Amino acid sequence: MSVLDVDAVSIHFGGVKALQNVSLEVGEWEIVGIIGPNGAGKTTLFNCITGFYRPTRGKVRYRGRNVSRLDVHKRAALGIGRTFQNVGLVKGATVLENLRTAQHLETEYNPWFGIAGGLNSFIEEGRITRRGRQLLALLGLSDVADTTVADLPYGMLKRVEIATVLATDPDLLLLDEPGSGMGPEEAHGLGETLLALRKQFGTSIVMIDHHVPLVTQVSDYVYCFNFGEVLAEGAPEHVRNHPEVARAYLGEEPVEGGGAEADAGTESGTAGTLPVVREEEYA
Repeated sequence: MSVLDVDAVSIHFGGVKALQNVSLEVGEWEIVGIIGPNGAGKTTLFNCITGFYRPTRGKVRYRGRNVSRLDVHKRAALGIGRTFQNVGLVKGATVLENLRTAQHLETEYNPWFGIAGGLNSFIEEGRITRRGRQLLALLGLSDVADTTVADLPYGMLKRVEIATVLATDPDLLLLDEPGSGMGPEEAHGLGETLLALRKQFGTSIVMIDHHVPLVTQVSDYVYCFNFGEVLAEGAPEHVRNHPEVARAYLGEEPVEGGGAEADAGTESGTAGTLPVVREEEYA
């Protein structure tokens, strides 16, 4: 049974076809990458999977259950966790406080006992604090546990957001542009971290990113979206070298070999080495 099955989903906003007959499947322990130009429908798909949007047609199934009409919080309770393009953290709180807050559904004491300062509340608060610190250590964030979120650079905020979502113990992790704001080395390090997290937690991951080398580094299967439709799908290198993908990104045919400019990751790169789109280009 698939963890996630998006079956012929279309989403229309008036006359705008944001998604058109999109199908996508995610298996156990699988990392699926989604690439595509701005406005291709990638984040719209995430909004549909998590319940912010409901499909005009088609179905979303999570572990065989049709969740197409289920509310956002109920899908989250089933095990669907998500990050956002714009970092969804409490900026005035510390990093650790954000992770503690994320675990509020997991607390096993009555809130009134927490207000009264009962023994169970102290034990439970200690447990969620320890778990928060463990997750921060896994993501290399121990040194910023007590730092206010507003004081962190953007690339580090994306890691904090991943740690916060992991604190909810998801079975399916949806990452919306986790590599934005990162240089090549930092993005490669994030890729290694995602592979390690999958191994440790057994989590299936769907990742949207413009940083094509990051997507191909970690993904088992890749989809390329364009104008609300699936333009190409398959193994990472197959999609990366697909001529239609090159045209969607660059408006030109792929050139064998790449060349110096392609190796540098510039806008004039080829399909074999699609460019790394910088944060300001798609913010």
